[in-house]
Amino acid sequence: MTETTHTQPPGGPRRAGDGAESRSPEYRLAQNVLRGLRQDLFHDPFAYRPLPPRRTDGPFVRRLPGRLRTSARNLPHAVVGGIALFSLLVGAVSGSMPGGDVPALLSGLLCALPVLATLVRPVGAFWLSLAVTPVVAILNGGGGDWPWLPGAFISHLAVLVIVALRTRPRTAAWMWVLTACYAFLSDVVLGGPYYYTNSGPMMVTSAFALLVVSLWHVRHTAQQEVTAQQTVTAQERSRRTLLEERTTIARELHDVVAHHMSVVAIQAEAAPYRVENPPPELERAFATIRENAVAALTELRRVLGVVRAEDYEAPDAPQPTLADLDALLANVRDAGLDVEKVVTGAVRELPQGVELSAYRIVQEALSNSLRHAPGASARVEIGYVLGGLGVRVVNGPAPAPNLVKPSPGAGHGITGMRERVSMLNGEMTAGPTEDGGYEVAVFLPVTVAHETSGETA
Repeated sequence: MTETTHTQPPGGPRRAGDGAESRSPEYRLAQNVLRGLRQDLFHDPFAYRPLPPRRTDGPFVRRLPGRLRTSARNLPHAVVGGIALFSLLVGAVSGSMPGGDVPALLSGLLCALPVLATLVRPVGAFWLSLAVTPVVAILNGGGGDWPWLPGAFISHLAVLVIVALRTRPRTAAWMWVLTACYAFLSDVVLGGPYYYTNSGPMMVTSAFALLVVSLWHVRHTAQQEVTAQQTVTAQERSRRTLLEERTTIARELHDVVAHHMSVVAIQAEAAPYRVENPPPELERAFATIRENAVAALTELRRVLGVVRAEDYEAPDAPQPTLADLDALLANVRDAGLDVEKVVTGAVRELPQGVELSAYRIVQEALSNSLRHAPGASARVEIGYVLGGLGVRVVNGPAPAPNLVKPSPGAGHGITGMRERVSMLNGEMTAGPTEDGGYEVAVFLPVTVAHETSGETA
């Protein structure tokens, strides 16, 4: 029997991929840098990426008249075209072109071409600008500034700035590094003692320009992130407000539903004793009704315990109805709001859920009037119509010489009203009136069968 010994490298067995993970941090940093260079300037450099039109919802553009605001959409294209025309003129008239006007015109066109290419292929325009620079110098006969003639200097600087605006700061840094490498090779390999090199002015000027563009990118990105975060926060706040309002409504309606279920259970238990010698089937039916009512009450208390906060205390008094509206109006008048109540139609008892919702809607509408229009007058209209209940609360504008400043409030009142109306399949409108006041109009439907049974009862 032989024994086989397996040797392992220090640190335990190696697995696939350990070679890349064991690299030094410097190696991984260099690898990431080269990967960024390849992604920014070498991966599909001549891809078609047209310059989008300018947005017209900015703080300045949206104040312009209609035609000017429409024309402002093409302002970036016009600016690029103007820079290309300027590069063409400078490239055509600068330097001493041997051979006359044709080389001068060709030199100007070569200087304008990379600038125009930034409109559709920004990264390719950078490579085109590097390629055009020595061609323009050759057309000039090798004299003058080196390696950038005036037209090529303006063209390449404009291309750097435009491409940096259209891409990101990392791409701007790579373009500046490659421009520096091109300038170094031009001065060392192709330059000589008879040339005046303008590599220094190009590198300094482009560095400042790209730095400004990069700072703009950073600021613009930060603003977008803040705006996105504010949007998410506003949505979360709205969702939380909605849940809070629904929880409040569930707490209030608990007493209403619990009262009805308790009445059903008590009547189902007492009904067999009101009949002499009731049949067993009837007793079993009432017992089943009572068991179901008690089970529903138990389940209702369990569900309500989920939506109740830890510090919630059940109210001692029953939930208010429209019969308690006069007391509410008296409290509002004591707070300084001149309110008038008008009731139309035949007053009758409605389902407790409808009366509770109507009471809360009037309460919230009057509270909004106190907060937003202190000193104004209000009018509460209650209309009993066939098929439902109409509620309208309207307040006038606050008086001009008003020493009491409006209170902004929490902004949850309208949300709570709409939730109550939606729960009852009603309709609601809320908005400012022509005289500067505010109006809330609500219709809460009530089934005709319930109204008929209520009247006959």
